[in-house]
Amino acid sequence: MSSLRILLLGVALAAGVSAAARADELADVKARGTLVCGTLGTAEPFSFQDPKTREIVGYDVDMCGKVAEALGVKLELKPIAVEARIPELLQGRVDILAANLGWSKERAQQIDYSYSYFVSQQKMLVAEDSGIESLDQLAGRKVSALKGSSSEQGVRREIPSAETVTFQDSSSAFLALVQGKVDGFCASELILVKLRKQAEDPLAIIDKSVFVEPWGLGIRKGEAAFKGEVDKALTALEASGEADRIFTRWFGPDTVYGLKRDFRIEEIKG
Repeated sequence: MSSLRILLLGVALAAGVSAAARADELADVKARGTLVCGTLGTAEPFSFQDPKTREIVGYDVDMCGKVAEALGVKLELKPIAVEARIPELLQGRVDILAANLGWSKERAQQIDYSYSYFVSQQKMLVAEDSGIESLDQLAGRKVSALKGSSSEQGVRREIPSAETVTFQDSSSAFLALVQGKVDGFCASELILVKLRKQAEDPLAIIDKSVFVEPWGLGIRKGEAAFKGEVDKALTALEASGEADRIFTRWFGPDTVYGLKRDFRIEEIKG
């Protein structure tokens, strides 16, 4: 056997061993005793810093915490930026993503999704006196969105003639609307409801959704055992009623959102 063939065989074997080692995330997490969950930390009420305790809390945090509990390990949170979500997961810096991760065909080619644990209505916020009452009226106008988010992708897809202006955080994207630099701001309806209540000037949410998206926990591809346990944990939350209690805690009648849960945890069918 030539030296070149031996070298290539060695490289192939090494790659195979590496792939096998990385294909058992479940065993790695349990051996480590910690589930590293990537989350935004800046998206209230999904994951944000509690002003009193300075700890990151929220709906995403609770859901990921329940998964860690089901696996019998501790939860470790790692704040990440929107555009860094998938790279951080693929590079193995986090085990799982609970970071407002809407399902899309493009993302599903890179990573796997757990069962959906939230369903988001992506809508458009506009100035009440703008005269804009439908999405069609935003054609040719400027619309802000969070950089790297599904909101950005949705605007580009559903209102292609609009000029999409992106920002690093929701506050900046919202401020652009308030200051009249853009004509609309696309984000989750939950975010828009809260921002509208906080705004000094009257704002309106267009009734028709830009799009509807299921959110799942992000998992690296090839981790069938790990994904199976994550889905099992989420299904158990639905069956026990705990999923509904977590939703009510963050979005229910005693919150600024006052919403009623109208979805169930289930497999995402793209």
